[in-house]
This record gives sequence, C-alpha cells and structure tokens, in this order.
Amino acid sequence: MAEHLFYLQASWPGLRNDVGTIEAGKLKTEVSIPPEMDGPGVGTNPDEMLLGAAATCYIITLAAMLERARIPKENLTMSSIGVVDVTNGVFTYKKIIHKPHIVLASSVTEKGEALVRKLAEKAEASCMISRALKGNVEIELEVKISREQGKESI
Repeated sequence: MAEHLFYLQASWPGLRNDVGTIEAGKLKTEVSIPPEMDGPGVGTNPDEMLLGAAATCYIITLAAMLERARIPKENLTMSSIGVVDVTNGVFTYKKIIHKPHIVLASSVTEKGEALVRKLAEKAEASCMISRALKGNVEIELEVKISREQGKESI
C-alpha cells in the first residue's frame, strides 16, 4: 500500500475578520471569511477551496476515464456550484453541483455517447474527493454532451 502525504502550513495572526495565509506545495494564498458570511473576502476561503478540490478532482478523473476509453473529445469544460445552508447560525456545506460540458468529435457514435454519459457518472463516484465527501455533502451532476461542429470555410 502506498501513501501520499500532502502538507499545508497555515497562519492566522488576527481575529475572525482578519486575513491569514496558507501554503501547500504550489498553492500559496491569502484566506479569509467570504463576504457572504460577513467576512472581508480577501483571497480565497474554505468554501471555494472545497468546491475547487471537488471540481478539479472530478474533471481530472473524467478526462482520465475518457482517455482510457479512447473517446475522442474536442473539449471538456465545467462549471460547479457550492451550496452552503445557514440555519440558526450554523453553516453547512449542503451540496455541490457539477455541470460538465463534453464536446465530442463528430466521429463518436451514439453508442460512444452513451458510454461518455456513463463515464461522467462513474467519474463522480470514483473521484477521491467525492468519496471523501460522501454522506456529508450531496454531489449532483448536470452533464451536457454535444458534438463538434463542422468547420465552415469562407
């Protein structure tokens, strides 16, 4: 069994609405509470970082699965939404919605497109971050698949 260790250094010199820093590998940034939660909104925040971790893990996992299946894609983009519920002053990360848009090469068959849809769903279940969040944060997918448009000549 192999284990990979990741290290993070954090500093928080002030009070609740001050600004701290984090550094982990190539990530080095200021952090604070977001303005939506009555903070200063400097740098990033835990909510954005959790969303970023979930989104990047998912899209990388999906890209790897498409590559292994030899599905010719022209583009893979995604938007994600993090939903945080506030009830009685308690903040709860409720849901993440991933909206991947996969643009397939025009040569991909309907059978291939069906496989892409299955892989998009499997990627969410296979992603390490999704598995870590399972049972605590709902993850929803809204997959969009389209075809490469023929290039028009002028």
